[in-house]
Amino acid sequence: MATDEDGIRTTIAQYCHFCDDGRFEEWADLYTEDAVFEVFGTEHRGRETVRAFIEKAQPPEKRGKHVCFNSVIEVTGDTARAWTDFIFLATTPEGPAITNTGRYHDRFRRDPDRWRFVERHIVFPGEDQ
Repeated sequence: MATDEDGIRTTIAQYCHFCDDGRFEEWADLYTEDAVFEVFGTEHRGRETVRAFIEKAQPPEKRGKHVCFNSVIEVTGDTARAWTDFIFLATTPEGPAITNTGRYHDRFRRDPDRWRFVERHIVFPGEDQ
């Protein structure tokens, strides 16, 4: 039987798979309607705004591979928090190269069919954790 932590890890993994594959409709469905996605100091609010941002930010030539690890998950009823380290491998003329690393700070809400992101804040090294 899957645990709450398993369900949250699945959502985190699907974030990577869907984004890397350009499956932005499925990627956006990982978020609640009122979700907040923050990266590079800019907040994007609402599922459709978040989707529009990622489609523009991840055209085929900029896609690579997100790798997530070291998730720490705290579940409280139908909500949860998680902190997950990540690296991003970009495709370069010389081959794959790590171009970003950081930590995801997430809040989740349990919906009837899955755990969804309520908030995702991407924190890069040197930024306030």
